[in-house]
Amino acid sequence: MANREAIRELQARLASRLQAARDEGPSVSWLAVRSGGRCFLLPLPQSGEIFPLGSLQQVPYARPWFRGVVNLRGGLFGVVQLADFVAGDLPATERPAGAAAAADPVVVTLNPGLNVNCALLVDALAGLRHADAFASIQAPADGAPAYFGSRFTDASGEAWQEIHLEKLAQYPRFLNITA
Repeated sequence: MANREAIRELQARLASRLQAARDEGPSVSWLAVRSGGRCFLLPLPQSGEIFPLGSLQQVPYARPWFRGVVNLRGGLFGVVQLADFVAGDLPATERPAGAAAAADPVVVTLNPGLNVNCALLVDALAGLRHADAFASIQAPADGAPAYFGSRFTDASGEAWQEIHLEKLAQYPRFLNITA
């Protein structure tokens, strides 16, 4: 008898939580990363796991932004230096000056549902961000790459560029690593 009551209480709590989630609407969340002196936002549903950079095996005749392959949990993942890749799609006036290499770089894999065994090499993680953490939002500039989302500015004036990983995973230049 007590089990039935406990189950009913659990069902009632779950129902009220689901209703509250529906009433609040979808919550946008990102993984905030820094790479090459720039700040990027990676949508959480499109992001995968985070790993320290392991033993990277270079690939001959690859583009400079493709750093090689790494074994992550028994799977081979191509490693793309995010800042270098993005810089190739920006006008020369918007490219940051060369930044020093990070002491402890990490890789962020793309969600397995995107069907691309790829990890993005970033200098540092900057935590999770929600839409309410930003003071202003701008639409992508005309001529911005297809994988660019909105540009956000936080309360301290720092600019954050959203990267749609789903679009990035389908971007022709991203899929062509040969030099």
